[in-house]
Amino acid sequence: QVQLVESGGGLVQPGGSLRLSCAASGSTFNFYTMDWYRQAPGKQREFVAGLAGSGRTNYADSVKGRFTISRDIAKNTLYLQMNNLKPEDTAVYLCKVVTQGDLSTYWGQGTQVTVSS
Repeated sequence: QVQLVESGGGLVQPGGSLRLSCAASGSTFNFYTMDWYRQAPGKQREFVAGLAGSGRTNYADSVKGRFTISRDIAKNTLYLQMNNLKPEDTAVYLCKVVTQGDLSTYWGQGTQVTVSS
């Protein structure tokens, strides 16, 4: 069983930056994929950024050039560096992992990001 805990959200002005963290426990930090999603009020959950076990990354078009996904294996933590934030980035951000082998999927509870002046 994998537990995921996100942190680092908050209120930031447009143009500002935040770094989100997703701490994993209950498993070795060797996942098939590790992703960030977000969900704004009244909207469907959407993919933001992904990191494959190979190290390959991919991003939603709306965040390319502004967000960076990374991991620290020693700390069992996934990160999302968010720069030049816009009001439309306001959402609950959630991390998701898929395990190697049985491809089980786990979600964190999310952390709120609010971009407003």
